[in-house]
Amino acid sequence: MIDVSKSKVECIDLLCSKERGLKVFVKRDDLIHEEVSGNKWRKLKYNIELCYSRKNEGVLTFGGAFSNHLVATASACKQVGIKAIGFVRGEELSFTSNSTLQRCHDLGMQLVFISRETYRIKNEKAYRESLSLDYPNFHIVEEGGANYYGMIGCQEIMTEVDESIDHVFVSQGTSTTSCGVLLSLNLNQQLHVVPALKGYDSLEEMKVLIGRSRIEQGWADSLMNQVEVLDQYHFGGYGKYTVELLDFISGFYEGIGLKLDPVYTGKAMFGMVNELKKSSYDNSNVLFIHTGGLQGVEGIEKKSGFKFF
Repeated sequence: MIDVSKSKVECIDLLCSKERGLKVFVKRDDLIHEEVSGNKWRKLKYNIELCYSRKNEGVLTFGGAFSNHLVATASACKQVGIKAIGFVRGEELSFTSNSTLQRCHDLGMQLVFISRETYRIKNEKAYRESLSLDYPNFHIVEEGGANYYGMIGCQEIMTEVDESIDHVFVSQGTSTTSCGVLLSLNLNQQLHVVPALKGYDSLEEMKVLIGRSRIEQGWADSLMNQVEVLDQYHFGGYGKYTVELLDFISGFYEGIGLKLDPVYTGKAMFGMVNELKKSSYDNSNVLFIHTGGLQGVEGIEKKSGFKFF
């Protein structure tokens, strides 16, 4: 199994923190592994353990053309000696379409390219049942690892933080990581989520995922009171970006030395920096969870002509 001990907690010099009594920390999950980095291993860990307990052949999962999750799954499965199948959105693609898919292929993942119409129904009951018939001895994992086992794996992030934390900021895609983190917080801690998707109903999606863990409804509802949704930092929607965002990512790397991506962590960090300008954060300890995710940057570099690092 992959060792998470590399995921250290760093204090960074941000927004005159000493003068304001504000301390900002970063949980470096991006350092866990070169390919199975950030929240990817958190969400895969117990899914893979389940494969072993059930004696499954491997994992079947889903992703787009530049999916960090697909690469992480391919790498993790190879390391533990089980098979990996990736259903990829876009029937016109092949493993030679880009270096992400090429890497999945090189790691031994069987790639199945499906139409966007089929991809949209991937979570429907009838389609999932047909997959189970076609691949009877594979454990099916939702896109991005968004299931109960992924959420439980993400609960462990905060158990590795020794500092006393008041506020936690995290990027949000499927809400799996944010739900896991929320379940591990105490009553005095606040979670701030930055959705990467435009129009994403964060609270509802979190309620649905937490509900699958069979938590008592009253507790689940009270947990939502600890969540602030910062949905104004999506920069146009999933996978979209502006010059302002790209310049921020570049400048942050030059000033702080921390690499961010323009899909998830760049937007979340931009949002946190903007929010921390408020005096309400004075005399508090803030934690940013770096969820990794630089694998797909090449696609944005190609489209934008912007060289990140």
